[in-house]
Amino acid sequence: MLYRLVYKHLLVHVPAETAHHAAFAAIRLVERVPALRTQLARLLAPKDPVLRTRALGLDVPGPLGLAAGFDKDALAPDALAAMGFGFVEIGTVTGRPQPGNPKPRMFRLTEDQALINRMGFNNHGSTSAAVRLKARTGSAVVGANIGKTKVVGPADAIEDYVASAARLGPVADYLVVNVSSPNTPGLRDLQAVASLRPLLSEVRRTLDASGPAGRGSGTRRVPLLVKIAPDLSDEDVDAVADLAVELGLDGIIATNTTISRTGLRTDAAEVEAIGAGGLSGPPVAQRSLEVLRRLRARVGADMVLIAAGGITTGDDAYERIRAGASLVQAYTGFIYGGLFWPRQVQQRIAERLRADGFTSVNQAVGADLEAS
Repeated sequence: MLYRLVYKHLLVHVPAETAHHAAFAAIRLVERVPALRTQLARLLAPKDPVLRTRALGLDVPGPLGLAAGFDKDALAPDALAAMGFGFVEIGTVTGRPQPGNPKPRMFRLTEDQALINRMGFNNHGSTSAAVRLKARTGSAVVGANIGKTKVVGPADAIEDYVASAARLGPVADYLVVNVSSPNTPGLRDLQAVASLRPLLSEVRRTLDASGPAGRGSGTRRVPLLVKIAPDLSDEDVDAVADLAVELGLDGIIATNTTISRTGLRTDAAEVEAIGAGGLSGPPVAQRSLEVLRRLRARVGADMVLIAAGGITTGDDAYERIRAGASLVQAYTGFIYGGLFWPRQVQQRIAERLRADGFTSVNQAVGADLEAS
């Protein structure tokens, strides 16, 4: 209630990216003070045993994770985990540092509880992110999301991804190849199977040669996932699913932001004035759920699917789990929901699990598909 009042009367009048930086500055302070992280985790981190889940060879304390985009440079992953997320995905990071697109580049659609962004992978580069991940003192499950540097042409895209994979593989718990942001020219062309096959194959070889995943994790193989767009046709979703099975990928993230503007409550003229960018939040929820269900039916029961896109409540998250998601991620829901939102979502998932007779998240994954 307090956060909603502050948002309605104060934050809504501050540019979205400025508000993000101000909030993130406080989170970074928590990251630098382990005692503060510990206290925050005691209050907010998931502790209910029914929420514990096993995915990607990892033990995760709760199925809700923070999607890539919030902590682009691995500045505060352990503090974010202490706020109630079961895992945190940093990035998107690129092979070289880059400033991203000109500002303003993030916009609120308050009536839709949505965001439009055209950030353009602003980040300090994968070398910097790898140094931070290696030096961190926390124990949160942290994945790394990698993308293509804007100035790198299509012919050199694989080399750019491979460089980031080599740097981040040894210090991340899993790695995600992002080929689905709408804000880097030509990036989504890499979702075509003809381009995606050699890219993922080379990244997999690089990860296998770079050593075990995560810090102090013995010989565990680095899990590799690909993140796809909701704007793919059903046929292209099937093709990516088949390729993931063929290459032995560990998982798929469904989905990124959309370039569609259909079904919005926000005034059309306001949306048009914002211009290009990826739309996130509730407007993408239905298509993201459709893609998730299609993927689960196509890849079978064993591959990990991470659901993202339009998750704003614990009921949304639970619906994705029953539809086949081993884990779920959110970003926009956190922006609008505030500090206690991750804990509230995790608690609601736990309530729904128990009400349906499950003793763990893993038991509920794909339950709707099995029932049908």
